[in-house]
Amino acid sequence: MANSAGAGGKSAARVKKLNETKMILRQPILLAAVVLTILLLLLFVIYPLIKILIFSLTDAEGNFSLANLGTILSTSRYLRVFGRTMLLGLVVAVISTFIGYIFAYTITRTNVPGKRFLKTIATLPILSPPFILSLSIIFLFGKQGFITKTLLGITGNNVYGMGSLIVVQVISFFPVAYLTLSGILSSIDASVEDAACNMGASRWHTFWTVTFPLSLPGIISGCLLVFIQSLEDFSNPATIGGEFSTLSIEVYQIITGSYDMQKGSVLALLLLLPAVAAYLFNKYWVGKKSFVTVTGKPTQARKLIDEPHIKWPLFAVCLAVAAVIILLYGSVIYGSFIRTWGYDYTLTLDQYKKALAYGWDSLKNSMVLGLISALVGGLFGMVIAYITAKRSYYGKRFIEISSVLMFAVPGTVLGISYVLAFNTKPLVLTGTAVILVIVFTFRNMPVAIESGTTTLLQIDNSIEEASTILGADTGYSFRRITLPMLRNAFFSGIVYSFTKAITAVSAVIFLVSARWNLVTSKIYSLFDQAKYSQAAAFVTMMVVILLVFIGIFNGVINLLLAPRSRVPQAKSEKTEGTK
Repeated sequence: MANSAGAGGKSAARVKKLNETKMILRQPILLAAVVLTILLLLLFVIYPLIKILIFSLTDAEGNFSLANLGTILSTSRYLRVFGRTMLLGLVVAVISTFIGYIFAYTITRTNVPGKRFLKTIATLPILSPPFILSLSIIFLFGKQGFITKTLLGITGNNVYGMGSLIVVQVISFFPVAYLTLSGILSSIDASVEDAACNMGASRWHTFWTVTFPLSLPGIISGCLLVFIQSLEDFSNPATIGGEFSTLSIEVYQIITGSYDMQKGSVLALLLLLPAVAAYLFNKYWVGKKSFVTVTGKPTQARKLIDEPHIKWPLFAVCLAVAAVIILLYGSVIYGSFIRTWGYDYTLTLDQYKKALAYGWDSLKNSMVLGLISALVGGLFGMVIAYITAKRSYYGKRFIEISSVLMFAVPGTVLGISYVLAFNTKPLVLTGTAVILVIVFTFRNMPVAIESGTTTLLQIDNSIEEASTILGADTGYSFRRITLPMLRNAFFSGIVYSFTKAITAVSAVIFLVSARWNLVTSKIYSLFDQAKYSQAAAFVTMMVVILLVFIGIFNGVINLLLAPRSRVPQAKSEKTEGTK
């Protein structure tokens, strides 16, 4: 009976998918959107990844060979680097998730002051440019560090290595875990925890028997996402890692130093496989393990924890982390106005003048290309979200998986794959602005897709059906009804895309050219020259630019996509009818 019911369910699903596919074939605009999306994903997502896979498993003559893979696996240095990279990712993931959980629990469960401040602090590292935390560690704890040399009198302190790298990555990536866990903790029905307390369970017992088990999927998901971010990180190991090398750094050094693209591609696969595996495991296994406690029935308001022995220690931990973040960011901003850090603390604007003279063209390129890719990626992400969330057809699964696959691909691997794919005919794009826009678009688009999908699943289909009944086609309904409802998701998508585009390092390190150089490449070169104050000036300018553009995006989107009121027109028509 069970098998018969299961077979019947699968048969019904196939019939529904077939009917939906036939319906799409009768709608030219929707059909064009689906076909164009599949072609673009094949060309700019699947093709580059296949290209690097084939290139890694062939020899110089193009024949299948595992010689390079055997060389990598038999070299103790590369195995040590692989082990260090995995260890770093695990340590950073555990610590970041622990801090993220404390922040999420304090904000969602306790009655503490300054929650808006804590939320801002907990999300600040996501929007900040790369290098900023590495710069602050050098300013505070380096050989000329303000804390080590000026305050403690320690000279020649070696700040580079695994310890500093862990600190920088934890502060950079714990917001990823916080955002994941705050959503999980907020969605747990308050009555479940209150029931345990009403039966005599202590707060501690309730936490371990109710809250923690229900939030376990979020904990695992947060760990996996931070682990992926750590594997992908290039800027922090390149600037603060010192002798502690990671896979992303090894790939870069092999390709740019030894000019061995083949060996670099093989090593890139060792970086790609665990990152993609962790992402797919999180999306398709952990994502299905959520424990639902929201039933749709009215629930009582959550009673926040007000016991002093619980809320104040948690609040103190959050304040301590916030103080560290403020200290680190403040030191970089202050350092951008200093003549020579460690020697002459005279305030000056010379660093900004030198920085602009050195890299104004690069800064302008980053803003222009970031803006274009943000708008294209945000709109394209809304289209993909619409055709996957609201429709069921053959090919939908391919679009769902491939459209978010780039989020899991490490930036170094992505850059190599695009060089291999688009450096020869028939499509030569390397060295142009087009390839940078394409990389930014497909690399950062998954956030817009996820935000749009979540929003669309909450919109009743009857709203669009009413528009169709009145004679509107799919394109008009999407533009005038669905898109305004996606205002917040669209805003989130383009803000994230713009932020990541102008702060990208690893994904574009192999794609920049003399004509289309980017500001992050200039900052990286300033690190090589030990011009830290100029780098700090660049980073500070990028922070200001990000804040200004976020404000502009918010205002423009609210103006263009705000739902138009039809009430005045309706009143006038009614009056004319009465007359």
